Amino acid sequence: MSFANRVLQKNPKLGPLGLVPCAVGGLMGTKISEWAKGGFLYKQLLRRARMARKTGGSIQGILWFQGESDTVNVMDAKMYKRRLVNLFNNLRADLRSPLLPIIQVAIITGQGPYVEPVREAQLGLKLPKVSCVDAKGLPLLADKLHLSTPAQVRLGRMLADAFVNQS
Repeated sequence: MSFANRVLQKNPKLGPLGLVPCAVGGLMGTKISEWAKGGFLYKQLLRRARMARKTGGSIQGILWFQGESDTVNVMDAKMYKRRLVNLFNNLRADLRSPLLPIIQVAIITGQGPYVEPVREAQLGLKLPKVSCVDAKGLPLLADKLHLSTPAQVRLGRMLADAFVNQS
């Protein structure tokens, strides 16, 4: 909600604003490879986006916050950037929006020792209309993995600022 509220605060002409959640929760999260084209999660994401369009909406951007599970295995961490580029390119192609704005979040924690290679991939991604918001410095819960509620609110505002600046 902090994202939507901030976007509308900065640009009321964008309203009404709907969000299409595609997050997969759980303790372990998901690896980027699980979002590959043709896979279950990818198909679900497209199905939800198409349903939003059928009901009169339009897809104006993607918010992407994922990567902690890719810090466990060195090969997943090394392949992260290539898989992320493929995902973003495939989504833009399948949604027929080659310059769809994408704002991703650079992770600050992970489930394994390869946080920095994944962060470097996220921060170093160079695609048109793709920006990165760094979550570093935001407070975590006691589990040292998930963001606190105030951190989630702050991150929502950061994502909104990046979105409005890209639009």
